[in-house]
Amino acid sequence: MSSPIVTAHTLSKIIDRTHLVDNISFSVEQGEFCGILGPNGAGKTTTLRMLIGHTPPTQGYLSVLNWRIPGQERAMRQQLGVVSQTDNLDPDFTVTENLLNYGRYFGLTHSIMTQRIPELLAFAALEKKAHALIPTLSGGMQRRLSLARALINQPKLLILDEPTTGLDPQARQLIWQRLRQLKNAGMTLILTTHYMEEAERLCDRLIIMDNGRILDEGAPRALIQQHIEPQVIEIHGNNAEKWHLQQRKNLGLRYEHVGDTWFYYGYQVESILSQLQAFPELYFLHRPANLEDVFVKLTGRELREN
Repeated sequence: MSSPIVTAHTLSKIIDRTHLVDNISFSVEQGEFCGILGPNGAGKTTTLRMLIGHTPPTQGYLSVLNWRIPGQERAMRQQLGVVSQTDNLDPDFTVTENLLNYGRYFGLTHSIMTQRIPELLAFAALEKKAHALIPTLSGGMQRRLSLARALINQPKLLILDEPTTGLDPQARQLIWQRLRQLKNAGMTLILTTHYMEEAERLCDRLIIMDNGRILDEGAPRALIQQHIEPQVIEIHGNNAEKWHLQQRKNLGLRYEHVGDTWFYYGYQVESILSQLQAFPELYFLHRPANLEDVFVKLTGRELREN
C-alpha cells in the first residue's frame, strides 16, 4: 500500500499560550476527498496553513506528499494546488495572463503552458473569457479561474479553503461538478467549508474540529447514523411552546429548543405527525437527519463571531 498523502501526528500550533490547534492526529489517503469542518475559530484555517507550509507547527509530526513539514515545504509546494478563501487574481492581467504568470512560479515552459491553458479554460468553462480582464468577470467566473490556476502545475494534492462561499446556486453547482471530476480522475482533495450540504455531497470522509481539537471523523452518512436519530421534526408557531409542554411526556423523543423552534429526534415519529395535524396554527417540517444536525450537536448552537 502507498503511504498517505498527508500524515499528522500530535500536531499543535500555539500562539501566546493559546492552542489554535491542539494535539490532533489524522491522515489523508491517495485519491480521497477529505473535508475539515468546524465553527469559526475551530482551527481549520490554521491546520491548512500548516499543511501548505505557511505556518510552522509548534509541535508534532507533519508529512505532506512525503515531504516533512517544516523543512521541505518548498519542494512540497511544487506538487500542491491551493484555492484560498478569497480570490487573489491580478486585476491588471487577462484570464490567460493570470494563468501564464502563475505557471512561471513553477518553472513551466511556455510550450507546456500553451498546451495546458486551453484545457484549463475549458475545464473552468471560461473559453470565451480568455482575453477578458479580471474586473469584468463575475464572482463565479473568478472562483472558477482560481480553481483552474491551482491546477496549472498538475498537483497531486488540491487544498480548497471555503471555495464556494458567496456564490449563487448555479455557480456552486458547477464548482461541485468540477471537483467531482478531479476526484474521479484520482486527485486527492482537502476541503474546508461552512456548507454542510457541500461537505455531505462531495467528501468521502469528514474531520469535525472545535477549539483546536478533532471531535470526530468518518464518512458523512456514518457520522449521521452514529450521532443523530434518523428522523427530525421541526416545529414553530405561536403555540409551539404550549403544545410542547402538553405533549412532551407522551412523545418519548429527544428534543431541543432553539429560539422559537422545537427540534424532535426519533426513530418512530408517526404519532407526533398525526397529533400535529390537529394544530393548524403550528408550522412543522418532517425531514431525515442530516450533517448539520451532527455539526450542531458536536459543536453547539451558539453563534461564533471569530
